[in-house]
Amino acid sequence: MKKIIQLFLLVFAVSYLSAQEFEISTLRIGPYKIFMKNDEADQFGTKLKQSNYELKNTVKYNGETILIATTQDYDDQGKETNKMVIQGLSTKSKKFKTKSGIGIGSTKDDVINAYKNYPSYSVYPSYDDKGNKQNNSSNFVLNDLDAGTTLTFTIVNNIVTEMQVFINEGC
Repeated sequence: MKKIIQLFLLVFAVSYLSAQEFEISTLRIGPYKIFMKNDEADQFGTKLKQSNYELKNTVKYNGETILIATTQDYDDQGKETNKMVIQGLSTKSKKFKTKSGIGIGSTKDDVINAYKNYPSYSVYPSYDDKGNKQNNSSNFVLNDLDAGTTLTFTIVNNIVTEMQVFINEGC
């Protein structure tokens, strides 16, 4: 009986850890977190470069691609440090899921049903690089007011195709 309990605990622990490794939330994608400094990201073998609000750092995490945007970090007095901080994350990987099970390939209805009672969300049409509205594309945005971040689901033809986590700068 003792061995069965130990085996059960081991299986539970492994499944819990593996689920966390591909988790996405309003604060993270996998191990990468909004506000994470570049020296923290180094522990994953990631050398981040400054990107000025653009998703220019491409990293592989357990074989899956995550795009990372960084910005200059500042100390409490507003002076630049020699560090960068993560301000945005994006993925198109089907492995990453929210705790509600939403990920790439989920339907628009799945997203709406999962988050219709979320305290603050918005839905916006998508626009191309020239400012033209895309009729088959929209963005479902969860606003985490406590953390000051957003989780955006890009939906094309009623299917989630990309997920992004960014600092909400009040725009």
